Amino acid sequence: MDAFDEDNDDSFGSGFNDGFEEEGFSFYDDVVVVEEEGFASDFYKAGSDWSCLLGEEDEETDKVTPESKKMKQTNLFDVWGLEKFTPVTNKKKTTKQTDLFQVWGLQKPSPSTSTSPASSSAMKTSSGSRKRFRDSPLGNDTPRQCPFYKKLPGTPFTVDAFRYGCVQGCSAYFLTHFHADHYIGLTKAWSHGPIYCSSLTSRLLRLSLYVNPSFIHPLEIDVEYTINGIKVTLIEANHCPGAALIHFRLLDGTCYLHTGDFRASKQMQTHPLLFNRRVHVLYLDTTYCNPRYKFPSKEDVLSYVVRITKEFLRKQPRTLIVVGSYSIGKECVYLAIAKALGVKIFANASRRRILQSFGWDDISKNLCTDGKATCLHVLPMSALKFERLEEHLKAYREQYGAVLAFRPTGWTYSEKVGEHLDLIKPTSRGKITIYGVPYSEHSSFTELREFVQVRTINVVVIYSCLSWIRFETSFGINWFRFHTVFKAR
Repeated sequence: MDAFDEDNDDSFGSGFNDGFEEEGFSFYDDVVVVEEEGFASDFYKAGSDWSCLLGEEDEETDKVTPESKKMKQTNLFDVWGLEKFTPVTNKKKTTKQTDLFQVWGLQKPSPSTSTSPASSSAMKTSSGSRKRFRDSPLGNDTPRQCPFYKKLPGTPFTVDAFRYGCVQGCSAYFLTHFHADHYIGLTKAWSHGPIYCSSLTSRLLRLSLYVNPSFIHPLEIDVEYTINGIKVTLIEANHCPGAALIHFRLLDGTCYLHTGDFRASKQMQTHPLLFNRRVHVLYLDTTYCNPRYKFPSKEDVLSYVVRITKEFLRKQPRTLIVVGSYSIGKECVYLAIAKALGVKIFANASRRRILQSFGWDDISKNLCTDGKATCLHVLPMSALKFERLEEHLKAYREQYGAVLAFRPTGWTYSEKVGEHLDLIKPTSRGKITIYGVPYSEHSSFTELREFVQVRTINVVVIYSCLSWIRFETSFGINWFRFHTVFKAR
C-alpha cells in the first residue's frame, strides 16, 4: 500500500487528508488568513525573533524596542562572518544555500537536472488542488535534494528525511515518530537503507505502510545503542505514542539532540543524558515558538474535559460524546473520559487495529466494535464539523438526541482564555456542541524556553517542520527565511 492511498480513507497513516490533519490543520479546507493575530503573524514572530527564548541576562538592554526585536535574514551573514549577500533583482526571486553548506562544513552536492518521464507526465496532467499537492513538500513523489538540517554533520545519519529517497552518504535513516509529515516518503517499496525508530513506531510502519521488515530496526526507549560507531539513545518525547527524542554522541564527544515533535516536561529535563549535560547541536520543534502560547498542563485540560462531559450529561443524558483525534495522538483525552464515565470507546476497524498495536491494556480492554454499545466515539479531527457530526448523529438518533464534541489541539489556544479553561466558549448549532480545548502534544513557548535554558547549549538549530510545510504549501514562502541559528550561554 502506498503512503498516500487516496482511495482508502480508513487506512490510518496512509491517507492524504489524514496525514495532513495529523498536525492539526487542513491545507485546502477553510483556509483563513488573519493579518494581525493569525498563524502567519505568529510564525513570522517565532521564526525571526529567537531572542525571546534567551534569558534576561542574555539581552544587552532591558528595553526591547520593535526595531531591536526584528531580525532580518541578512544578519546571519554577520553572525557567521560571511560576505554580505546581495539580493537578486531579477523578476524571479531565488534563495541559495551555498553559504550554509560552507558554514556546516558539508560538501555542496550537484543538483540533479534530470526529470523522469513519469514526473513530466504528471506535471502536464495535474491541475488545481492536485497541482498544489504535487508541488508541496508532502505531495511530490520525485525525490528532492536532502536539505542540510535533515543531516547530522560528521555522521552518515539523517532524521525524518525519507522524502528525499536515497540520500548520498547516508547509511542509517532515523524516524522520530509516526506522523505523516515525518515519515513522508516511506512506502512498502522502501529499499534505500536501514530505518531506526522506536519499537511502537516500527510496528506501525509494518502495519500501516507495509514497509519491508528487513529494513526496520526497532530501538527501545532509554537503551543506548552503538550504530556505525556512534552512541544513540531514544528518549520519550511526550508527543504521540512511539515518539522519541534522539540523542547522538559522536566519537569525539560531540552530542546532538533531535527532538522531532515533543512536549517538554520536568521529567524530560532531568533525564540522565540531558540534566547538566552539554548539547552541542539541538534540533528543536518550534511549532509554538511565540510568547503568546502558554498552554495549560495536559492534566488540567483532561480534568476540564471530564468535568464538562459530566455536566453536559447531567443536563442531557441522551448525549453522544465525540473526541477528535489523528491517526495516532490524543489517546489520553478519550481514555480519560472512558475511565471517568466507565464506558467503552468506539472507533472504526482501522483505528482499532492501530490502537491495539500499541499494546496498552488501558486502551485495548476498553475498545468496542459497536457504536450503539457506548456513548463515547472517536472520529478523525477533520470530521469535527457541524455537517459531519449531524450525519453521525443520524445514525444513532434512536439512542441519542445531541452531540458533545471535543477538538483537542493547541491551535484552539486563546490568550484571553490562557490557563482559565472555564472561559472557553463552545460553538453550537442545533443539537451539536463543539469545544475546542488546548490539549497540545507540542511544547508551548514557555516550555521551549525552559527546555533550552536548563542546560548549556553551544549551538541551537531551530526549525519547524510543521510551520515550514504550512507556509511553503499555502503561501509559497521559503523555509530559508525562517531558519535561525543562535548561541545560548
